[in-house]
Amino acid sequence: MAASARTTEFLKECMADALIHTMREKPFSKITINEITDQAGVNRSTWFRNFSDKNEAVSFKLERLWLRWADDHEMKEKHRFTQDNAAEFFSFNYSIRNLLSEIYRQELHNCVFNAFHEVMTPQYGSDPAGCYEASFFTYGLFGFLDEWIKRGFHETPEELTELFRNMIRINGFTHEADRK
Repeated sequence: MAASARTTEFLKECMADALIHTMREKPFSKITINEITDQAGVNRSTWFRNFSDKNEAVSFKLERLWLRWADDHEMKEKHRFTQDNAAEFFSFNYSIRNLLSEIYRQELHNCVFNAFHEVMTPQYGSDPAGCYEASFFTYGLFGFLDEWIKRGFHETPEELTELFRNMIRINGFTHEADRK
């Protein structure tokens, strides 16, 4: 990654972190761009050069956290669902449960979905079957995650992984990558 790209990613993450920190202190709708940029130590033009709105910044942070987790756990496939990475997906989300709970408390469910969708589906391009399959598993996994967050992470990541795998098995669904 070029130095300017690394700098941009760093600044984006600083701004997203400032927003998330401020979210813990006041309602999302009341947070101003000036508050975020002041806390991040950047100017307003940096914000608007990188984000179209605050929701995008929250989604960006979730994407970065996932990619970091996947790298740290040496995941082979981090940009699409396979039954092999279901356990990692649920473990990752459990590890950031406080952040996810705050995001849901602020009624920003769409930020979680947007981040998840961005990570899980960009590589399918114009292949119709791949696009539909990716959407099917993306929405299904998000449904599990959404319910789990709403239930206060009552089940363990292992229990949720087993529930998901059983549902896939019972309903006869098999992801392309799992057939090989």
